[in-house]
Parts: sequence; structure tokens; C-alpha cells
Amino acid sequence: MNPAPTQPTHHEHQSQTTATDGDFARAVVAEYQTPLTRYAARLLGDADRARDIVQDTFVRLVGPPRADVDGHLAEWLFTVCRHRALDTLRKEGRMKRFAEGQAERVATDAPLPGNDLETEETHAAMLRLIGALPANEQEVLRLKFQNGFSYKEISRITALSVNHVGVLLHNALHRLRADFAAQNP
Repeated sequence: MNPAPTQPTHHEHQSQTTATDGDFARAVVAEYQTPLTRYAARLLGDADRARDIVQDTFVRLVGPPRADVDGHLAEWLFTVCRHRALDTLRKEGRMKRFAEGQAERVATDAPLPGNDLETEETHAAMLRLIGALPANEQEVLRLKFQNGFSYKEISRITALSVNHVGVLLHNALHRLRADFAAQNP
């Protein structure tokens, strides 16, 4: 006769949950640290403060049950990161933008796009043009094309309507096309 299977003790269950939560946290940090840091750095204009905000965002992930963020983890992380960055800016009483090209110097493991001179020049020209856009257009543009969020996800992150996100993206892209074409006849 086989002995009846035993239920894990509270300590064993807690140990298994902690290991699983630890694996989850490591995976989340590995996947989202670089894009969140880049996003926060663009909002704050300071890579060091951005890293602090991202660290705080990950700490806040420990609070809610995992089920509360399942299915929309990226939105949750970017929303919390955005709110923390804006709170920091409000607290300091000033908003400043990145100096030209400073955002690309944010520490990242990803290589810079484009290796040949023409690609680098085009990239630099586009960054200058993006930097000249209004801050809200820059933000939705980067959330869409740099981080791959849908209009609906951007809407949730920025607290703008989906239609407003679409208008901002349309205006930004229209302006970028026109300005780029004017620079490169």
C-alpha cells in the first residue's frame, strides 16, 4: 500500500513561491530594464535619475499580486515608471528635455543602429527632428515605435484617449516626413 501523498508544508509552499517570484522578477528586469531606463531618461533628461525611477518601478512590482499585472505587465511597468518620473519632475518644479543626442548615451547593452556614415547621419537628423517635436508627440512616438505599444496601450500609459494618441502620432509623423523631406531634397 502506497502512503497517501502529503501536502507541502506552509514553509515548503512559501519557499516554492519565493523561488518562482524570484525567477519572475529576474525575467522582468532582464526584459524591461533597458527600455524602461531609456523611456524614463527621455522623460527626465537624466540617465542616473532614470535608473533610480526604474529601480523604484521594479520595487513597486513586488506589491501587487502577480495576477493583477498578468496580461498587461508592460503597460503596468511603463505606467508606473511614467508616473514616478512625472512625480519627480513635479517635485523638482521643472521639466527639461534631453540635449541633442544625450538619450543615445544612456547605458544600454543594445548596439547603436547603423554602422555606416550615411545611416548614422540619417539617424542623427531624425533624432534632431524628433527632439524638435512637442514633448507629448515625442512621448507617444517613442512608446509606439521604440517600445512597440499599441494605441490602446499608449492610451493607458499616458492617460490620453486612443483617438488623441492617434492624432498625436499622425501629427508627429506628418511633421517628421515634411521636415525630413525639406532637409533632403
